[in-house]
Amino acid sequence: MERVRLIINSLPKPLRNKYIVTIIIFIVWIIFFDDYNLIKQKKIQKQVDDLVKQKNFYSSERIKDSTELYNLKNNKEQQEKFARERFLMKKDNEEIFIIRNE
Repeated sequence: MERVRLIINSLPKPLRNKYIVTIIIFIVWIIFFDDYNLIKQKKIQKQVDDLVKQKNFYSSERIKDSTELYNLKNNKEQQEKFARERFLMKKDNEEIFIIRNE
């Protein structure tokens, strides 16, 4: 018992206060040991931010693709342009030259 008192008396005065010690222990517990600690929360928030970015990207791509699909279904010029670009189709009196950049 005497040793404990000597150790406690050798500590700086703020660390002898039981409220400050309790607060420090609580903060350390919240930061490192809790199931939903701050480090884990940061990782989860980063994942959420990445998923929101992906959602926005795919939403804009879906809108763009649905617009392109609508144009392909209803516009003959767009159908011809699409067939020529994607499937290398041509008219009977035409020649196609493919230039590839490497």
